[in-house]
Amino acid sequence: MVGLLLWLVVFMRLHAAAGKDVAAATASAHAVQAAEQALHLDIERTANEWLAANILVSQLAVYVYRLYYLVIIGVLVWVFLRHAAIYRQVRRTLVAMTVLILPVYWAVPLSPPRFALPGVVDIVAAYDILGHASRDLDNGQNHFSAMPSLHVGWSLWCAYAAWSALRVSRPRLALLAWVFPLLMVTVVIATGNHYVLDVVGSMVLVGVSVAVAAAWGGLAQRRHG
Repeated sequence: MVGLLLWLVVFMRLHAAAGKDVAAATASAHAVQAAEQALHLDIERTANEWLAANILVSQLAVYVYRLYYLVIIGVLVWVFLRHAAIYRQVRRTLVAMTVLILPVYWAVPLSPPRFALPGVVDIVAAYDILGHASRDLDNGQNHFSAMPSLHVGWSLWCAYAAWSALRVSRPRLALLAWVFPLLMVTVVIATGNHYVLDVVGSMVLVGVSVAVAAAWGGLAQRRHG
């Protein structure tokens, strides 16, 4: 557990330093927008307009967007303490996600809709519980890592971990875990932080990470077998 937490700290620092080429991020955003228009997936502006018109829902969305780290930590500790049999698999999946995502952030910076789509309201900036300085471009955070969405990726990981822990003993409850990533998808799109294709990228990332973790586990078993 300690080793994983240390790696996550390193990951956050590497993520913050990745892909800060604004011109490249803007060009990538235009490419994503063109692809979504061709596929009729460009719903970001419509969703954002609806959310911006509902202040209370906007404020709730910001809480979901900002406090999802608590869910990640809670799921990780819960699996570690109560479901040790699957802990290694979900830990390996989380590590694989972070390792696989970093090269993408470094190679393909992408401006989110709140920067690249005219008329999109930055909902989190308007109601941020951490203060407006948290959205400052010079605050040390990476604002150009929209593809894939890490919010959606980690919420999918949470659902996968909970589903893996409960699918045998409490299968109906296990299915409810997938509500969390569905909620997060809605939040990140409507708040102007991600495109639909970012969500698709997150699904691919988690799927590949689960496969990598399974292969990793198989290799570990053969070495100790």
